[in-house]
Amino acid sequence: MYAIVRTGGKQYQVAQGDQLRVESLAGEVGETVELDDVLMVADGENVKIGQPKVEGAKVSATIVEQGKAKKVLVYKKKRRKGYEVKRGHRQQYTALRIEGINS
Repeated sequence: MYAIVRTGGKQYQVAQGDQLRVESLAGEVGETVELDDVLMVADGENVKIGQPKVEGAKVSATIVEQGKAKKVLVYKKKRRKGYEVKRGHRQQYTALRIEGINS
């Protein structure tokens, strides 16, 4: 059994026991989170596709980690003008472990 969920503007295919990193969600490590933006649920031969969401479907997950990704450097330069800018960015993320899919 697996499901397609949408969170943080991205879509993820998840199954029970999977661990994934998503855009930052509110909550502490160990808390349970309900993802109710479920786009599709597949259970063997039975497939439910939402228009756009599957009614009553939820995916429960536990927060495993709250952290920051590796730094991404952005460097800009214009030749012969003396213009140079160097910036770094670390994106916040939440690591989730999928506990169950309720369709």
